[in-house]
Amino acid sequence: MLYNEPSPLEVRVLSRRFGLPNSASIDTYLATDGYKALRKALEMKPEEIIEEVKTSNLRGRGGAGFSTGMKWSFVPRTSPKPKYIVVNADESEPVTCKDRVLIENDPHQLIEGMLIAALAADAHAGYIYIRGEYRYLIDILDTAIAEAYQHGYLGKNILGTSFSFDAYTHTGAGAYECGEESALLESLEGKRGIPRIRPPFPAVVGAFQCPTVLNNVETYCAAPAIIRDGGAAFAALGVPKAGGTKLTCLTGHVNKPGVYELPLGFSVDKMINEVGGGIRGGKKLKAFIPGGSSCPVLTAAECEGLTMDYDAMAKRKTMLGSGGVVIMDEDTCMVKVALRIMRFYAHESCGWCIPCREGTSWLRKTLVRFHDGMGQRDDIGLIGDLAKNMLGRTFCPLGDAAALPTISIVEKWAAEFEAHLNGRPCPYENVSQLVMA
Repeated sequence: MLYNEPSPLEVRVLSRRFGLPNSASIDTYLATDGYKALRKALEMKPEEIIEEVKTSNLRGRGGAGFSTGMKWSFVPRTSPKPKYIVVNADESEPVTCKDRVLIENDPHQLIEGMLIAALAADAHAGYIYIRGEYRYLIDILDTAIAEAYQHGYLGKNILGTSFSFDAYTHTGAGAYECGEESALLESLEGKRGIPRIRPPFPAVVGAFQCPTVLNNVETYCAAPAIIRDGGAAFAALGVPKAGGTKLTCLTGHVNKPGVYELPLGFSVDKMINEVGGGIRGGKKLKAFIPGGSSCPVLTAAECEGLTMDYDAMAKRKTMLGSGGVVIMDEDTCMVKVALRIMRFYAHESCGWCIPCREGTSWLRKTLVRFHDGMGQRDDIGLIGDLAKNMLGRTFCPLGDAAALPTISIVEKWAAEFEAHLNGRPCPYENVSQLVMA
């Protein structure tokens, strides 16, 4: 199903089948160039597939933004161990929902992307690890996998070649931590979902201690278009160091929220005002989250002239992340924003690392007290110091994910913290009723 009317400004590559009747079926997929890229890839050498992906300038769409072709090249294909393809469909980053619509509308695109990665890595089995709350998507994927087997795109001797590949679905239990690749692998193996110490990295020691290609749903879904139309064509859609399009989950105080496929380098101003229909009620932009709740928050002034791409965001000391965009208008209480973000991370911390386990809990309690008008002046500095002391001191990025937005809010909206101290808290509900003690 579609969650929003498409925008004329979209460049629909991965979402080209959205809205078609029975778009999730193999019949629709085959009628619209489906598995054509696989047939082409079967005639290519692994090195040629990887080189085409490198040419495309595809960067990981899960948040890290690492070169996909480079990542695939790290897998030691000469290793005697089995190689695996693992799909990160955990998608636990708040306000991010683009992987969900890709699976709902076009599951065969994901399967074809897995097969292309498998040819590049000499892998013969793959797992789609799905977020616990997305369990209903397993039925869609299992149906698509069964169709692929029936039509000879999965199983032994695919399309009459010597290549064989089996695909499986696996559900998590709804833990944010399992979106981190090494914790995901632990969970996939039936263990507690906590991060591994790295190195070694999954490319060498991944699933079941074997070489593994592990990417996000959207990353795999880009592979068929890259192989079918060529890496150069995909690269031309984006910016020099980041090719293609990105599905953007536009949320918050906009008139037309939804998931839109926009080319990398798209103007933030155009995204808000033309794609998103402007800010509700004609109000002004106050704050902008570019890629999920773990990103440092930008002010309206920092958004001037800004484009949606990795390097542009890095210059503003934030991240493009997973594509979860939040638009906040002038009436937003930024103290409350910090609290809501910290409430999430305190709840989702796996508890393994002390700085994260204790830091997120301490920050949540401090922000609850502060937002409810019982804060002290020293709390402002304490909040910032606590967050900074979490940075770089945890096994996985969850500690950083909690700290980075908090630091940015305290530094950029210090006046709002002062207002709460001076008896002028935000005019909204008492959030202590909403936040777990």
